[in-house]
Amino acid sequence: MNPSNHIFLRALNGETLERPPVWMMRQAGRYLPEYIALRNKYDFFTRVQTPELAAAITLQPIDIIGPDAAIIFSDILVIPQAMGLEVLMEEGKGPLLPKTIATQNDIDALETSGAAEKLHYVLDALRLTKEQLAGRVPLIGFAGAPFTILCYLVEGKGSKTWEKAKQFCFTHPQLAHQLLQKITDITIDYLLAQVAAGADAVQVFDSWSGSLSKADFELFAQPYLLQIADALHQSAPVILFPKGSWYALPALAKSNASAIGIDWCMDAKTARQLTADAITLQGNFDPAKLLATPAQIVQWTTDMIDSFGTTRYIANLGHGITPNVPVANAKAFINAVKSYRAKA
Repeated sequence: MNPSNHIFLRALNGETLERPPVWMMRQAGRYLPEYIALRNKYDFFTRVQTPELAAAITLQPIDIIGPDAAIIFSDILVIPQAMGLEVLMEEGKGPLLPKTIATQNDIDALETSGAAEKLHYVLDALRLTKEQLAGRVPLIGFAGAPFTILCYLVEGKGSKTWEKAKQFCFTHPQLAHQLLQKITDITIDYLLAQVAAGADAVQVFDSWSGSLSKADFELFAQPYLLQIADALHQSAPVILFPKGSWYALPALAKSNASAIGIDWCMDAKTARQLTADAITLQGNFDPAKLLATPAQIVQWTTDMIDSFGTTRYIANLGHGITPNVPVANAKAFINAVKSYRAKA
């Protein structure tokens, strides 16, 4: 199959389709017994930094549950590593950055060149995965959005409120914009290198932008998302996923992105209205609903597609699949989308 004719890329191109394509965020991961077997043998960054392991993990869901796209197994925090910072990852505890960013000197010390060389293992994994996919489905590359990366650089770990990161932005806006621009510059280089290595599309995860008000999103998140979309769109389709930032839909719909991801707190009708039906939407099944019965999952999935329609739409979750989801339930979700046909 020629991947350019694939239903996933056709949806990003706004073509009229009989059913939407489907994939799941975090589909290569911890709900799969085959992934857990590798996790038990290799630590997290060994899995990320070994192209053969990353490719094998990326391919697992393609072979097991059959989504319409693969997403490379990696992590958004490879960017801080490429900028010269240590990132630790403990199973079940999340990331930890022993050195955080607080001053002008800290920002000046960050490296922003040589992303492709420093992150060659991701690019090697993309090339290997692309070869092993042999055109079965397109391959998605990704990166974290600048504001979300700033959150980790300033906080040093996960947070429910991101109060320290927001305080940094509000009390030192000049430093915050310097830091955001540095992250943006290296992220653009990194994503362009991913496309050159075989990514058919890229997704930018702004996982924590929903902690910002509309005005603060427009100040600290949106300009940098737009820069990335502007720099990438002629090379590959860009999917922006500003989780929780529903107020950003009108502006992002006019950007050079090809799609916007939305979470389950936004209904299809409102999302279409806010975007003037001018851009492909991706989402927005609540991952917790994958813990219901397969029959209920099929019904909810069918209802979701009925509400979004089959054109300018990619079926996905509203966030990543959780570790406790049975594989049979993940399959039920994928199969419900793939067998969907619009009512006459």
